[in-house]
Amino acid sequence: MSKIIGIGNALVDVIVNIPEESLFQKFSLPKGGMEMIDEDKKRRLHQDISAMKQVRATGGSTSNTIHGIAHLGGAAGFIGKVGDDEVGRFFETDMQKNGITPHLIHTSAIDTGIATTLMTDDAERTFATYLGAASAMTPDEINPEILKGYDCIHVEGYLIFNHDLILHACKLAKQQGLKISMDMASFNLVETERDFISMLLREYVDIIFANEEEAFAFTGKNEEEALDALSQFCEVAVVKLGGKGSIANIRGEKVFTGTNGKKPVDTNGAGDAYAAGFLFGLMHGFTPQNTIRLAGVVGDEAVATIGAKLTDEQWNRIKSKKELFC
Repeated sequence: MSKIIGIGNALVDVIVNIPEESLFQKFSLPKGGMEMIDEDKKRRLHQDISAMKQVRATGGSTSNTIHGIAHLGGAAGFIGKVGDDEVGRFFETDMQKNGITPHLIHTSAIDTGIATTLMTDDAERTFATYLGAASAMTPDEINPEILKGYDCIHVEGYLIFNHDLILHACKLAKQQGLKISMDMASFNLVETERDFISMLLREYVDIIFANEEEAFAFTGKNEEEALDALSQFCEVAVVKLGGKGSIANIRGEKVFTGTNGKKPVDTNGAGDAYAAGFLFGLMHGFTPQNTIRLAGVVGDEAVATIGAKLTDEQWNRIKSKKELFC
C-alpha cells in the first residue's frame, strides 16, 4: 500500500451560529468576507463566542486532503505546526482518531491556528482566520527521517509564500524518492508567485492540481489548452472545471469526468476532497479513468454537505462503489 504524507497549515475549523450581527462591528469583520486576524483579536473573539454552540474539526487545505485519503483506506501522515495548547491537542488527537500519523511540531510561543466561521440566520458565512503557529514553521524543523517510508508528499499551495520552507520540503522529498504533489491554492497566489511556482513545477513537482482560475492565471489559457501547458511541467496535471467536472493528463493519457449535476450545498473544501480521491487512486495503481472518476465522486459528495469534511455515511457510500476501486 502506498503511503502519502502532507505538509501544510495545521488549523482547527470552528463553526458557530451567532444570534445577531453586532460581532461584525465589534471586531471589524466584513459580513460574508474573509479576514486575517491577529492573536489578540482571535482571543477576544473566542471569549465572546465561548458560550455559543460550536462545531470543531481539523482544518487546513492539505490536512483536509490527508483526512480524505485516510478515510478511503490509505496510509497517511501529516506535517504541521501547532501551539502547546488545548486546540493543538485537539488537532493531534483528531488526526490520530482518523487514522492519520501526525508529525507535528509544537511551540509554546504561539497559539494553534484557528479558522473561525461565523454563521448568521441568513446562512451567510463570515470567516476570521488566525494562522498562528501554522505560519511559523521553519525549514530546520522538518526532520528528514519523517519522510522515510512514504511514497508521495502533498504540499499545500498556501505555503508558497514561505519560499525557504517549501523548497526545503521539496528537496528532501526528491532526495528520498517521493512523488511531489501540489495544489495551486488560489489565483491570487499564482499571480503573485508565478516565477517561483514555475521553478517548482519545472524542477520538483510531479502532480499539479489547479482550478480554472488558477490554471488561467498560470498559463493564460483555458481548460484543455491550460491542461496541455501544465503537462509540459508535470507528469500528472489536473484542471478542475467546477460544475463541468474536471480533466487530467496522467502520464500522457487525457481523461475527463463530469459531476452528478446536483446543485452544490457548500463548495468549502471540495477541491481538497477531490485531491484526496485523485491521489488515493493514482498512488494505488487505479486506471487513469478510475482515478479521475473516484476524484469526481468524492468531490460531488463534498459539495453536498456543509463544511470541509465528509460524514462517515458519505465515505461508506463512496467505498461501496466497488467498480471504482480497481
